[in-house]
Amino acid sequence: MEHTWQFFRAGGVDQVAIRNGADLAHLDELDQKLWVALACPTRGVEIDARTLDLIDTDQDGRIRPPELIAACRWACAQLRDADDLIAGGDSLPLASFADATETGTALGVEAARILELLGRKDDTTLTLEDVSDRSRLIAAMRFNGDGIVTVKTSDDAAIQTVIQHIIDTQGGVRDLGGEMGIDRDRADVFFTHAAALRDWQHKIRGDAAVLPFGEATGAAVTALEAVRGKVDDFFARCRLAAYDARATAEMNPSPERYRDIAALTLSLAAPAISELPLAPVAADVCLPLLSESVNPAWAQAVRVFQQKCAAPLFGADVAMLGEAQWTALQTLLQPYRQWLATRPATSLDTIALEDIVAIAEGDARDVVNALIDEDKEIEPHNARIVELEKLLRFKRDLLRLVHNFVSFKEFYRREGAIFEAGTLFLDGRSCDLTIQVSDMAKHAALAGLAKACLAYCECRRQGKKMTIVAAFTAGDTDFLFVGRNGIFYDRSGDDWDATIIKMIDNPTNVGQAFLSPYKKFIRAIEEQVAKRAAASDTTVQNGLGSLASGIAATGTANAAAAAPAPVQAPGPRRIDVGTVAALGVALGSISAVLVGLFGKFIELGWWIPVALLGIMMAISGPSMVVAWLKLRERSLGPILDASGWAINGRMKVNVRLGGLLSKTARIPLNALALNDPYAKSNRGRYAVAVAIVVAVVAITGWRFGWVDRYLPAQAHFAAVEAWLKAVS
Repeated sequence: MEHTWQFFRAGGVDQVAIRNGADLAHLDELDQKLWVALACPTRGVEIDARTLDLIDTDQDGRIRPPELIAACRWACAQLRDADDLIAGGDSLPLASFADATETGTALGVEAARILELLGRKDDTTLTLEDVSDRSRLIAAMRFNGDGIVTVKTSDDAAIQTVIQHIIDTQGGVRDLGGEMGIDRDRADVFFTHAAALRDWQHKIRGDAAVLPFGEATGAAVTALEAVRGKVDDFFARCRLAAYDARATAEMNPSPERYRDIAALTLSLAAPAISELPLAPVAADVCLPLLSESVNPAWAQAVRVFQQKCAAPLFGADVAMLGEAQWTALQTLLQPYRQWLATRPATSLDTIALEDIVAIAEGDARDVVNALIDEDKEIEPHNARIVELEKLLRFKRDLLRLVHNFVSFKEFYRREGAIFEAGTLFLDGRSCDLTIQVSDMAKHAALAGLAKACLAYCECRRQGKKMTIVAAFTAGDTDFLFVGRNGIFYDRSGDDWDATIIKMIDNPTNVGQAFLSPYKKFIRAIEEQVAKRAAASDTTVQNGLGSLASGIAATGTANAAAAAPAPVQAPGPRRIDVGTVAALGVALGSISAVLVGLFGKFIELGWWIPVALLGIMMAISGPSMVVAWLKLRERSLGPILDASGWAINGRMKVNVRLGGLLSKTARIPLNALALNDPYAKSNRGRYAVAVAIVVAVVAITGWRFGWVDRYLPAQAHFAAVEAWLKAVS
């Protein structure tokens, strides 16, 4: 059977009423031609952007019916009773979650697990705050499902050391909790390098030719390499001294060299000392190993060489080293040095070889990989945490979105629609229908079709700016113009300075249209008078300026001259007879027309009020008809369409609704009203009103002969009427 819907009518459009969870579950069965909107943006509306992003599955910044239907269907499937979505709120009892299905685990199980992680095992209600703060949840987990393990993940000190070695040599990656850790790729690189070094080290295990000193061979080679260059330098100098005795003095430092060194601030590590020969040079001498005659900068290195390298071969008490012994020692350790040259290139050079071999030969790789695998197994839990957040957000926001998408219930009930940005206070009224605008020029091109009076305002607050459009749907628009300032309160209650930067003028009521022609006529007269006055003032000022300039220019030059000849007074100007005749004809014609009109008007008798009303309607009627047509077509649709919505119906804004959208100032009924000491006196107005009433009564009495006995015969209406006919 088809689902039964219930509708309500608002704004001239039949809209569906969402009464229960069954309506949401069957939303896909509602004909989309009956939806009020077919798309809305995910930004610039008063619903949590995170909720809208979860509904916007294709992430294009817009929500369409298929996405909203899918969200409703999914949310209903996760609950035992879909009516929980109607109740709203951002919490759910564990008993409200649906049971597990064949396709997945029940979210209720995950909700109970989260409460246990948060130390609330006995709690039976999960809130949005519990799942939206992911960092708090992750901090409570040993494994968080990101496939990254940290030093803290393991309780074994040896494994912790291995993980730290991997971070130090391969670089770390932060896990969801912000801790530095390692993933599978970094671990594999580390253990591969460790295995390569282990295999390289095993190649010489037990080979006496490569390891003449056994396990101490490595230390011996290191000690030899530390002094090798300096020892070769010493024996080369001795060779030159043996070749020519005259070279002996040149092979040793000169007194001048010591004098230069003495002038320096010295330490044993100073380059000036370490650059001197290893020992005093002479022909056919040996290198002292334990004597104080060894260069002090190299004494420690030579002592280590004696202990690690020379002593194992030549005896512990060897104190002198001949050139032949030096050559034999190098030859003995050459295989080990050649083997060192074949060391694989890895990133583990900062770790001791024996530690690397111990790691490679142990079970560290299996343990670390097991930790990573165990962490990855938690990944489905993370996905369910996101689904829990999604469900709780849908419970809080989904019904409200439906009430502003499928129907406009919140707008027509004046509960604050999601597209209303706030309230603008300006020109003695408040405007609730305000919408945030990103591109004013593009918006105005379409919004003008709404036939509403729209004011685009630039709003500023603490260095931030935004543009809104406000619909003025009540009151007059006489004092709405670019540059006027007001205050805008957004939905959070923050106040912004607002300035009108663009107006789209349209009538707000028929009464305003009735007075519009008269206001325009008076305004035109005022403008013409002002122009004439300005032009006359300019002429007078120019004339006075010219006269002053002439007087100033001629006054000094004529001061010593003879007295000027008397100026002859101008004679009377002649009047053109033709002009007088033309003026007389014109005035006669005008007076005849006025007399004729007055006579016809007087003949109307009791129809005079109707005639006056007809004249007024002839003047104001066209404006009122145009205003009525525009008010009849005034619609919310173009304003929202220009903001990125896709409005499916004609959302009319009639006069009654317009009065709710824009409220004019009203003094409270219980307020105390005080007289204005600066108010204009109304005596003149009262006198004019009394004069008009007296004139109307007098004319009426004269017309019907009620005052004939008080007037001479030639002033009676009949006599005047006969005279007018004779004149005409």
